[in-house]
Amino acid sequence: MKTLLAATTVAAILFTNVAEGAMKKRVTFESAGQALAGDLYLPDTFNEGDRLPGVVVTGAWMTVKEQMAGTYAAELADRGYAALVFDFRGWGRSPDKIRYLEDPVRKTADINAAVNFLATRPEVDSARIAGLGICASAGYMSDAALQNANIRSLALVAPWLHDADIVAAVYGGEDGVTRLIEIGRNAAQADEPVILEAASTTNESAVMYRAPYYTESDRGLIPEFDNKFNAASWEGWLTYDAIRTAGKPDKPTLLVHSEAAAIPQGVEKYASLMGDNAAALWLPETTQFDFYDRAVVVETSADAVSAHFERTLK
Repeated sequence: MKTLLAATTVAAILFTNVAEGAMKKRVTFESAGQALAGDLYLPDTFNEGDRLPGVVVTGAWMTVKEQMAGTYAAELADRGYAALVFDFRGWGRSPDKIRYLEDPVRKTADINAAVNFLATRPEVDSARIAGLGICASAGYMSDAALQNANIRSLALVAPWLHDADIVAAVYGGEDGVTRLIEIGRNAAQADEPVILEAASTTNESAVMYRAPYYTESDRGLIPEFDNKFNAASWEGWLTYDAIRTAGKPDKPTLLVHSEAAAIPQGVEKYASLMGDNAAALWLPETTQFDFYDRAVVVETSADAVSAHFERTLK
């Protein structure tokens, strides 16, 4: 239905004021034997002993927890949730011998570890846990919802959901996709990692050349942003199908997107496969990057996500 609107180890108990109505604790947990750095956002009205509905929030490809994931986590904490964000293995403050790899399978495993960790937290009601995936991680969060019984409800904001047809349309047809996969395979076999600049206004070889948000210091170009991409990522990313399992998870799902944002056809395909389990909220004239940090768009999206979780996490 389309609606149109105008783990296991706690490292530290370090509170920081975030936005009005939210604070956060720094935490760590493990995925595949590696320590992941996270932030647990809580309402500023939180009292020890409270058990809140929990949500794991993940962001766009190549990003760190302080970017759009943290923005939405703070908004959901304002609305009464315990919201966990984290750096995937090899990104941000989560060290790993493999760095800057955009691997859907690996990242989905990290999401599962984050969900399982959140279920152990004393601040959280383990029977009321949800997942929110933004942009590229929407597919990863959807896969995690299929795999993980702890995820009871799902929301996808500005979801980048591609299949082989959409990949071909975005990346220069069959020839373009084949070329990038070959680059990725060569990088995977190289003696040293082939690391590219993720976003730039001057480097035409950057993965996102002249992309808004990522190249703006008052938006996504923050000190915590690695701004790097492992070229070995290409094959896993381009052969990943984020839509194939859409009809399988029996989890109530909300999709928030816009016809003016990235690949809306992917959302249409996904929602069609989900049937009655999915509702789609379409915002008018909203770009992909607006969803990341434009105040009115973030607030509208967070309101819809919060209302969806309130209905479905009972």
